[in-house]
Amino acid sequence: MTEFETTPGTAKQGRFGGVDRRGKPTRAIVIAPDIARRPAATPDAHVPSRTADERLSEAVGLALAIDLDIAARFVVPLAKPVPATLLGSGKVDEIAGVIAAEKAGLVVVDHALTPVQQRNLEKAWNAKVLDRTGLILEIFGRRARTKEGTLQVELAHLNYQRGRLVRSWTHLERQRGGAGFMGGPGETQIEADRRILRDKIKRLENELDQVRRTRTLHRSKRQKVPLPVVALVGYTNAGKSTLFNRLTGADVMAENMLFATLDPTLRRVGLPGGTEAILSDTVGFISDLPTHLVAAFRATLEEVEEADLVIHVHDAADPQAGAQAEDVRTVLADMGVTPDDDHVIEVHNKIDALGPAERDALVRRLGDAEGEVALSALTGEGMDVLKALIERKIAGALVTRRFVVPAANYEDVAWLYDHAIVRDRDDLDSGAVAVTVQMTREAADGYARRQQQRERQAG
Repeated sequence: MTEFETTPGTAKQGRFGGVDRRGKPTRAIVIAPDIARRPAATPDAHVPSRTADERLSEAVGLALAIDLDIAARFVVPLAKPVPATLLGSGKVDEIAGVIAAEKAGLVVVDHALTPVQQRNLEKAWNAKVLDRTGLILEIFGRRARTKEGTLQVELAHLNYQRGRLVRSWTHLERQRGGAGFMGGPGETQIEADRRILRDKIKRLENELDQVRRTRTLHRSKRQKVPLPVVALVGYTNAGKSTLFNRLTGADVMAENMLFATLDPTLRRVGLPGGTEAILSDTVGFISDLPTHLVAAFRATLEEVEEADLVIHVHDAADPQAGAQAEDVRTVLADMGVTPDDDHVIEVHNKIDALGPAERDALVRRLGDAEGEVALSALTGEGMDVLKALIERKIAGALVTRRFVVPAANYEDVAWLYDHAIVRDRDDLDSGAVAVTVQMTREAADGYARRQQQRERQAG
């Protein structure tokens, strides 16, 4: 076992419990079970896989994101999962000794645990146990700031907690007495808690439906003015928020930390040729993201579905960048978002963290590939290339038209201001207005139909 000591940081109390972070940071042990996998019948050599050490390193990063004091970390080889405890009895006893020696109050297991496994491990280790889903929920609870983000985190947490009620705690078997002298079997505590959770989940789902309707309304208003939407996606800590700030001049929180930002943000961005777009920053992705977490954040990720252009941000300095990119594509595919290559820009960020040899290798690999850019959002290197590429991609979605609007049809000028980007306007001596605009083909067709309808009415 390899121990890794960290300097305790400032602890904060989580929104949804699970880890006691009051006062001194909780001392924690992080373990990554390495379950032997049977070789696939048709292995895909193009899909990179993570080593056990790489998965352990990511789990430690997640733990540090909630200010845990990491007392020890190690990989646990496992031939096959044990139904009662996931790990074998010998390894459970060995880890119990490490917990006692390090005086740790928490064990993070980088694997999904059943309620029974979690309960049995907590009894054996006399410490709180968090699995991968619980740890991610702790981080999400810390990061949520807006009402929408808070609702989504709470819904995901309750769906997770509902599964924990099954055979987790013996007190849930007690019954409440019925009415009358003799009383009846009444309602068991576990049934009551399930009912309460169902009611809370239903209420949150209704509130999120309202959020979705509001976002749909805002989206429909944006679509009236044809500003293309550009969505940033990528693995957590790939540098999306730093790139967002660099492109828009905003001050969204950006730190070298997993899930530093959680709530979606939209800003208008101007491009070198005068084209404008709306840039959307979304929540970062991660490997083995639980299904109900993806479902809870669907309202946020709908911006990706509606985007005209998707920028996939990679961390070029991370050895796991290839595997992380596959995880992002998998989550997008699970959502039904499969943008074609013409609507995706692959951005290889953080080239400032690469050595000269690595930078040269990356540049040679990219070559003159259309749709891929190497840059540093931190220093600004390569940003001009990205902006020019975004504009070229967007220009394909817009057409330039010049209209001369007679004075009698002046309301058409207002219509063009509402449905197009006005690039030039010339008020003629005759009272007519010459307007040069950029607009979507749909808007151009809509203007043509407007003219045809006026001609029919006049005829």
